[in-house]
Amino acid sequence: MGSSGTGRLEAFSDGVFAIAATLLILEIGVDTTHGRSLGDELTHIWPSYLAYATTFLIIGIIWINHHHCVSLMRRVDRPFLFINLLLLLTVSFMPFPTKLVAQYLQKPGEKDAVIAYAVTMLLMACIYNIWWRYARGDRRLISDAVSNASLDAVDRAFNPGVPSYGLVLVMAFISPLAAVIITLALAVFYLPSAALFERSG
Repeated sequence: MGSSGTGRLEAFSDGVFAIAATLLILEIGVDTTHGRSLGDELTHIWPSYLAYATTFLIIGIIWINHHHCVSLMRRVDRPFLFINLLLLLTVSFMPFPTKLVAQYLQKPGEKDAVIAYAVTMLLMACIYNIWWRYARGDRRLISDAVSNASLDAVDRAFNPGVPSYGLVLVMAFISPLAAVIITLALAVFYLPSAALFERSG
């Protein structure tokens, strides 16, 4: 497919990332029908802010890494396009479990809401790893000009993803709030890593 193939893949993916990130803010709303003032309600919905910030950062990091990884490729093929669609399917689904966390955190049902959120993040990490491993395996889709050190740097950035989100899922059964906070901490940790790992090697 050549560079035009990677360009079309990235353009389509960028659109999905942008829509998913935008939909997150639509899930934040206030309800003053229960006697609380607007100021009280704005404070009361702090789980919405937490869920929004966490998922927005995660989608942003996925987008940054996606952009960098695609820049290392010389072409795409049909299996890779299919895996990319699965990744985008997971990303576009993220606003739903984010809404569940916003609505149910610190309320009855919070464990189920956070488990759904953690499962989504773990699934995303698994698919993202498959996405990258397929592209870089035997340098299948990688440009000849890209060094092995650059590929190893991406590997190091991706490796902690699945076990980290696996830990979040386990924590969701123990302390849902802690699981969300750990997810946010992972996003904060990965944000500078996503910007810097492309310079490694």
